Amino acid sequence: MLRAGLGRRSCRCGGGLWRSPCPAAASGSGSPRCPRALSAASASPRNGGGARGGGAPPAGANNVKPLDGVKILDLTRVLAGPFATMNLGDLGAEVIKVERPGAGDDTRAWGPPFAGTESVYFLSVNRNKKSIAVNMKDSKGAKLIRELAAVSDVFVENYVPGKLAEMGLGYEDIKKIAPHIVYCSITGYGQTGPMVQRGGYDSIAAAVSGLMHITGHEDGEPVRPGVAMTDLATGLYTYGAIMAGLLQRYKTGKGLHIDCNLLSSQVACLTHVAANYLNCKIEAKRWGTAHGSIVPYQAFMTKDGYIVVGAGNDQQFVTVCKILNLPEVSKDSRYKTNTLRVQNRKELIDILSTRFSEKATIEWLQLFEGSGVPYGPINNMQQVFSDPQVLHNGLVMEMNHPTAGRIAVPGPGVRYSEFAVSHPKPPPLVGQHTVEILKGMLGYEDDAIEELLRTGAVAQHEVR
Repeated sequence: MLRAGLGRRSCRCGGGLWRSPCPAAASGSGSPRCPRALSAASASPRNGGGARGGGAPPAGANNVKPLDGVKILDLTRVLAGPFATMNLGDLGAEVIKVERPGAGDDTRAWGPPFAGTESVYFLSVNRNKKSIAVNMKDSKGAKLIRELAAVSDVFVENYVPGKLAEMGLGYEDIKKIAPHIVYCSITGYGQTGPMVQRGGYDSIAAAVSGLMHITGHEDGEPVRPGVAMTDLATGLYTYGAIMAGLLQRYKTGKGLHIDCNLLSSQVACLTHVAANYLNCKIEAKRWGTAHGSIVPYQAFMTKDGYIVVGAGNDQQFVTVCKILNLPEVSKDSRYKTNTLRVQNRKELIDILSTRFSEKATIEWLQLFEGSGVPYGPINNMQQVFSDPQVLHNGLVMEMNHPTAGRIAVPGPGVRYSEFAVSHPKPPPLVGQHTVEILKGMLGYEDDAIEELLRTGAVAQHEVR
């Protein structure tokens, strides 16, 4: 029987995805081992959650998910990291969210608005996770993190480089006890370089990377995008990188360190704007809703709102002119090709804008329907979540939260033919699963857990 010794726990077999290489892989023959059978996460309680619209599992499918059985130790806070691990959780991974006792993730205090006492911001990016509250500054708490890492497949953190190493939780420290670990670090600027010790926040990275320079009205000031796109892009890069890390481990039998950062993610996403400068030395500028290389491709004011229309080729431009009853414009030599339309942008946009202002948005939407030209209204949130396609795509996920009651959050943007991303678990309370994790993953008995609780190394939230 286990007693109070913190390091004494039940032996746990590695249950993660493709954790140990087969002898052939270890010997360097290049033949990866076959993955073991993964546990069926679909057997767990469903908490009354689900997606509205298209979230039902395919007929006859057992709904086994690609990351069933994968354990992710998540030390991230705020947005980029939690967004990445939430997406991994949607695919079946067991995500263990490590939080400070008491306050928890920074975003738990970000509000209003709140759903009951819970920050809606926090709720939006933390479904399908369990929370363990650990004081990592306590040596007992740091030891628990090492023990959890040893039985996990992935370790994700977003501390300033060197901070976790001071606690014995850096990559080199964890690698010694868990050579299989896929260790992913998310920072503002990377693991090395002149800006390595700066903290990373979305707005600052968006500024430094040039995103703000190209966002806003043509004659106006730089503008921050309406959501934290740099954080979200980094979260998506992180999500993909961790999946790649798991596949790399399957091939080599070894773990690895992944360096994700806000600056690199956003600069990589500058795509053609960056290429314009790198190849042609063309400095970027702000275009409002318009596009620097395509005309027309922007929002137009109608009688009662806005419509966005994009003519991506010459035939679509002819169709736009036909819908607007402007046949003479499509025949004008100044607008025959996209290159000419870009050169004569101002005159053309003035003509189109005058015509768009003559009808209400709904009238234009009806006229463009079925035309083959990309178009759409600028919707507010009420309109977005009343849109029949949004509902059909299952983009509203509902679940029962232990204190906030019934909540709804935006669901994942991808659907799969052989399994459904449905029945989500609600975002956890701080330390809601501490005892469960200590018992289930580490094999601690009650008296050892009570000692950890008494000394403040961990905390358990009691759900009433």
